[in-house]
Parts: sequence; structure tokens; C-alpha cells
Amino acid sequence: MIRSFKGKVCVVSGGTKGIGLETAKIFAQKGAATIICARNISDFQENGIEAYKVDVSSSEECLAFFNKIMDKYGHIDVLVCNAGITKDSMTYKMTDEMFDQVLSINLKGVFNLVRLIGPQMEKQGFGSIVNVSSVVGRFGNIGQANYAASKSGIVGMSLSWAKEFARKGANIRVNVVSPGYIMTDMLKTVPNELLVRFSEQTMLKRLGEPIEVANVITFLSSDSASYITGTVVNVDGGMRL
Repeated sequence: MIRSFKGKVCVVSGGTKGIGLETAKIFAQKGAATIICARNISDFQENGIEAYKVDVSSSEECLAFFNKIMDKYGHIDVLVCNAGITKDSMTYKMTDEMFDQVLSINLKGVFNLVRLIGPQMEKQGFGSIVNVSSVVGRFGNIGQANYAASKSGIVGMSLSWAKEFARKGANIRVNVVSPGYIMTDMLKTVPNELLVRFSEQTMLKRLGEPIEVANVITFLSSDSASYITGTVVNVDGGMRL
């Protein structure tokens, strides 16, 4: 059971809606200083959550964001990398821009934040990083070669970081959460007949809710998961393709 995040500083990218927002809400409710970043924060208002406009694909913007947090709090205890986009297309029609933008935000965006915050956690001797992948990174999906590549890459980087940041004895854990089909804004434009088909591909015969993924992310971020690292946790209702 997660008792408290009191005294901890928790950062969530892509935190204005869906899985990221539900995750940030739990952190705030459990007493953490909770900071989210996203490309658009103009309409964002949540009590107890600080919001910063950041394009995670920009190393300069990530550095400025990191410096602001460190200047204010002096430490970062939890990082959740959740920011992501889709630009779907069959491969023969996929443009360079579609491929590059998805990889820049979904994959390099994770790298940009972790390469700043991971070494800082290493210096302070503790920390937890949870990166959000996808079942598409494991199974692939028609029309999502760019998205699948980005989400598969997150797993490889995360497993490398689990080894790298703990190699000198620091208590740093790095894990991955791999959601299945979750009712976020990404699925709201999908035709209902496809949603029914997605539901049938799970053992539980339904789509997931953002809070169900957020519960796993916050557990892995917490001291309750103190002996879990280098792990990919599937939150997909028993999906089978």
C-alpha cells in the first residue's frame, strides 16, 4: 500500500490529461510537491500541481525546466516520463516529419529528461524513474511503425538506465509501465467498432481507464516498490494479439 509521498518532489511529463494527469493527482493527494510539464498548459488548473510549458523534444527547454525545479526544491525524487504523441500512417505514406516528430517527443523526450534527472538522482543517492511505453512497442501495430519504434526504444533505454544509475550503489530504480488500450484522448477518435475489437483482444474484455495505469505508476514510484527495478509491467487487461 502507498502510504505517502510527503516530502518528495515528483515530476510528470505529459501531465495535463489522461494517464499523466491521474498520476500527478495521486502524487499530490499523497503529499508530494507535484510538477507537471506539457507543450500546452493554457487551460490547466489543478490544485496542488505546478505546471510548466515544456517541449520535451527540446534539450534546451528540458534543461531550463530542470534548473527551475532544482532552484526551487533542490532535489527530485520521482520522474514519470509519460509525454507522447501519435502520427499514424502506413509506412509507404509516412513522411520524414511524421516519423521524426514522434521519435523526437516519445523517445528523445524521455532521454532529454532522464539524462538530466537520472544523474542528479545518482548524486543524491536515491530516486525512482518510471517511463511509459505501450503494448504497441511489444506487439507492433499496422500504421504505427514510428510509434512502435519509439515505445520499444523506451524499454531498451530504461533497462540500460536501471543498470547505469545504480552501478555505484545509489538506490535508484528505473521501471517501465506498458499500457494496453486505455480510454485516453488518443482513443476518443477511434471508431466504436475498433474499440469493441480492441476490447475483445483482452482477457478482461474491456478497455482500461487512465487511473488503472496511474495506480501502477505511483506504486512503482513509491517506497512500497523498493525492490523492483529493471522491470516492464504490462497494464493491458491480458491483451493478446
